[in-house]
Parts: sequence; C-alpha cells; structure tokens
Amino acid sequence: MNVTQERFQQLVQEALAQIPRKYVQQIKNVAILVEDFPPPGQNLLGLYHGVPLSQRGSYYGNVPPDVIVLYKQPIESLCSTEEELKEKIAEVLFHEIGHYFGMDERRLREIEAYRMAKKKGLKLKANKKLS
Repeated sequence: MNVTQERFQQLVQEALAQIPRKYVQQIKNVAILVEDFPPPGQNLLGLYHGVPLSQRGSYYGNVPPDVIVLYKQPIESLCSTEEELKEKIAEVLFHEIGHYFGMDERRLREIEAYRMAKKKGLKLKANKKLS
C-alpha cells in the first residue's frame, strides 16, 4: 500500500488525535517526523530519539526537541489497505510515544497486546497498569 507523503502525514496526525488528552498534554518539545526509510542496515518502523520523561531530572532544560520518526516505506510494506495502514501508523506512533514516557519494550508489547485484544472485542481482565 503506497500513499502520498501528504496522506501519510495526515494519517499520522489522525493517529496522534486518538491519544488520550491526559497523555498528549504531557508531550512537550517533541518533533514527529516522517522519513521514507530507516538508516541503512536498520529494520525499523519507527524510532524515538531523546531522554525519556522518566529519566529527566531537575537539570533537564534548554535542549533540542526529542524526535519521533516514523519510516514510511517499511510501514507501507506491511499493509495492503488504507485501513491497515492507519492501524499500523497508530501502533508505531503509540509505541514510540511509549518510549518518550519511559516504557521499555516488554511493557510496550503488553500494552499493544491488550490494545489489539480490546479492539478485537475480546473481554479481558482490567489491569489498571495497562490503561
């Protein structure tokens, strides 16, 4: 599935609008970029560059923005419809924002599994740490 750069950017903005307000309000000084490909030799859909909120101390200030990059071509290569593309963009964006908040890969995988199960309508035990 291939879309124009403009449409991809629009889908990123739509995914960002899905993030609960309480989290969006905490996101400060972050640039969200779209690049066609990851760096050579890297098999990535997205990447967070910065100092996670959980690791910042009183010394943190006057720094360039953190950066979240979504890689257009690898994301598109996994999708055959625009609906799949929307979902994959949201998944990758949420994952990288999770790194911004200081979550590790294990924790992010748990949240993603919970989110996907919920989306499929599966009834799960509520886990306050996941929401």
